[in-house]
Amino acid sequence: MNTEERKYEEALTQLETIVHKMEGGEYDIDELAKQLKTAQQIIKFCNDKLTKTEAELAKIMSAQTEA
Repeated sequence: MNTEERKYEEALTQLETIVHKMEGGEYDIDELAKQLKTAQQIIKFCNDKLTKTEAELAKIMSAQTEA
């Protein structure tokens, strides 16, 4: 799934799965490197999504106080 189409909750679930498997030692070294890169992309997506949502909420709140 493309990170642009992914929902925050789905991304967070995928990240939790990766972390759980890493902690459980389920990945060999090659897969671990691949999954770490995926986890980094998911974290960036989640951070970007939260930042965007926070800005949208601030804009809505600002518009309400001006009205």
